[in-house]
Amino acid sequence: MPTLFQIVAGFRSGDAISNEAMRIRDLCAAHGLASEIACPPESTVRATYPFLLDIDAFAKSVRPDDVALLHLSVGSRGNRIFRELPCRKVILYHNVTPPKYFERLAPSTARVLEDGLAQVASLRDAADAVWADSAFNAGELRAMGYRDPKVLPLILDDSLGTGEIAEWRRDMLADPPLSNLLFVGRLAPNKRHDRLISVFGCYQRYCNPASRLVIAGGVSGAEPYRVLLLGGTYIWAARNVVFTDFMDDANLRACYATASAFVCMSDHEGFCAPLLEAMAWHVPVFAWAAGAVPETLDGAGVLFAQGTPPEVMAETIHRVLSDPALRTEVVKRQDERYARFRARDIWAELREVIGV
Repeated sequence: MPTLFQIVAGFRSGDAISNEAMRIRDLCAAHGLASEIACPPESTVRATYPFLLDIDAFAKSVRPDDVALLHLSVGSRGNRIFRELPCRKVILYHNVTPPKYFERLAPSTARVLEDGLAQVASLRDAADAVWADSAFNAGELRAMGYRDPKVLPLILDDSLGTGEIAEWRRDMLADPPLSNLLFVGRLAPNKRHDRLISVFGCYQRYCNPASRLVIAGGVSGAEPYRVLLLGGTYIWAARNVVFTDFMDDANLRACYATASAFVCMSDHEGFCAPLLEAMAWHVPVFAWAAGAVPETLDGAGVLFAQGTPPEVMAETIHRVLSDPALRTEVVKRQDERYARFRARDIWAELREVIGV
């Protein structure tokens, strides 16, 4: 019986790729297929995740009948090791954020991303099969010379919309009782938190003064960007803007449970799992139509055409949230989209990907 070795560039709690790797490992175990996850030791906390294999050591134990699945998302030593493995090899591409978004605020990050894109291009002939977690990402691979990449939508946890809620966080976000506009995602310039703040500033000034903006995501490494965003709150006279930094699952659930709307203004997303997480919590979704966002929404939520003024977006959000019938219709379409996403036969899809 072969073993599926998953290779990730890094591993941490709350990370979409890490969560998917764990979900795949669990699916394999449920169907009698051994699966291990390998990661460079410098890119995780091994004491926290003792089940992870050292990327350098695991390669020596791979057999010809095994399968290696590379979660390709950034430059990594794992990418180079993957190329040399003596077994069936499969790439699952999760996107590399364009370096241009980081050139001024985080030049070192821009260089890492440039190296990542170069590594992605260099692997175009290194795998027996190539997949991407969205058609948008598959298109990027084709542009880099990959032949016939197929699509395996991101595999999410079955427990979305349920689970323990951090009561203290829920109470904090419910007192005083304001309308909470929520965005979930690490502080990164491509996610355009600056545009989000401009929309919220208009919403608070012209539509609903009793409102709060909750920006839930890790700040580490993005401190200059956070300073810029704080300046934006002054420019737009936006009050009650909360930066949470990284949170565990229970605290994140509290954010969704208290949200009146989920607002995504990102310029570049390879999939954007929080859109579906918001749907699982029956929170109306409003999003900028860029990257893979329209594909992930698949007809649900409210999409804003690129170039829409912040005042128009703010008024649209207010119109939906203040009209119970309209809000119900938006959530109904989201529920239908989420049900379609959950109706997939994940194991059958995964077997096709890894070829077992």
